[in-house]
Amino acid sequence: MESPNQNQQQESSSGSSVMCQLVSPEGDHLGAALYLPHNVGPPQLQEIVNHLLHNEDKLPYAFYIGDEELSVQLGAYMQQKNANVEVTLRIVYQPQAIFRIRPVNRCSATIAGHTEAVLAVSFSPDGRCLASGSGDTTVRFWDLSTQTPLFTCKGHKNWVLCIAWSPDGNHLVSGSKSGELILWDPKTGKQLGTPLTGHRKWITAVSWEPVHLQSPCRRFVSTSKDGDARIWDMTTRKCVIALTGHTNSVTCVKWGGDGLIYTGSEDCSIKVWETSQGKLVKTLQGHGHWVNSLALSTEYVLRTGAYDHTGKTYSTAEEMELLRDTRRWRGNAPERLVSGSDDFTMFLWEPTISKQPKARMTGHQKLVNHVYFSPDGQWLASASFDKSVKLWNGITGKFVAAFRGHVADVYQISWSADSRLLLSGSKDSTLKVWDIRTRKLKQDLPGHADEVYAVDWSPDGEKVASGGKDRVLKLWMN
Repeated sequence: MESPNQNQQQESSSGSSVMCQLVSPEGDHLGAALYLPHNVGPPQLQEIVNHLLHNEDKLPYAFYIGDEELSVQLGAYMQQKNANVEVTLRIVYQPQAIFRIRPVNRCSATIAGHTEAVLAVSFSPDGRCLASGSGDTTVRFWDLSTQTPLFTCKGHKNWVLCIAWSPDGNHLVSGSKSGELILWDPKTGKQLGTPLTGHRKWITAVSWEPVHLQSPCRRFVSTSKDGDARIWDMTTRKCVIALTGHTNSVTCVKWGGDGLIYTGSEDCSIKVWETSQGKLVKTLQGHGHWVNSLALSTEYVLRTGAYDHTGKTYSTAEEMELLRDTRRWRGNAPERLVSGSDDFTMFLWEPTISKQPKARMTGHQKLVNHVYFSPDGQWLASASFDKSVKLWNGITGKFVAAFRGHVADVYQISWSADSRLLLSGSKDSTLKVWDIRTRKLKQDLPGHADEVYAVDWSPDGEKVASGGKDRVLKLWMN
């Protein structure tokens, strides 16, 4: 009787099977290389991966050869590509979200209320509440069930430039052009205490300490045009640490899942800080111009904090589960950081491992305004003033595709919770939804009368909010 190996060798010599190596997104081999028949496609590969990973519950996977998704059987793929059967085919398996988000395709409400441009919009971590900040100096909370204004929060003396929800959903902080920060209670719309002052110029960004590091949420970090970052404690209402070291305006900040704070600045550098004493850990250099935007591969998990896509809330007894949750999304790989700059380029970093960038990403023809990892960390999107949105591999930094369709600067992007769709808002007054699998425009959403400054896709995937120069807030559903 012939051994399976002899069978395999005969099959391979007759050309009816392909030698394949399954590889994780991080590049680790899953078992040894296998001879697979030509009629094996994604469904069979899914079975094989689930079996090799000993998954009790079968999980969905997508398969990539190079940066192209495999959608046909191996034999058909080999024919299409005229591929060499002698070479082992490297197939990357990527875990997919178990749930599916439908693309938004209609404007379900246009809500007036703000009397100047809407500069920031943000859904709460559970996706049930929406806040906005405006040039009219107010913060507003909106009732999503009735699609009407809920609270108008007055307290700032100048434009509200940024807003940020605490990951437990209990507080919202807003920062203004005059440099003060105000905490609000989303349940009542009331201001919590007096404004927090200390910054000498306007606030550029705010980021909260992740809930798995501290629960309930107490601390957040703010950055300013004055060149400083400040860590505030909500309970004492004081600035507990000032992070000084940048020599120019600090434009963006992220509080990472490992407890480090990352700041990007117009001094062209990114600084990494520890948060117990505010010591500078390292400086990441390489950009030739201002750093405009930072994003973390763990951002979605950090943002949704104590919630998941089903709307289930985790109680404090389960807080430590959250830590494991960040690890689950991150796998064993370190947290990755991406920076976008006025020098038209982006860098991919693994700051806990090295001061050197993992990849330099070039291709944009004008400044990169916004960068964002997909919720599963597999993709990276960038928005630029060159009118395009670009898609990159979130692990290697390799260029994947350019989305063209906007006819003016692209200001902001946001991902659907299942990482399958990408939303962009532009100076051209439209929103566009892009399909990551087909790399094509999925939905064109005109409706705003002027530039769209801010967009957000709710963490539960059900709705999109947008705001801009025409002063109205639009809600989009499917």
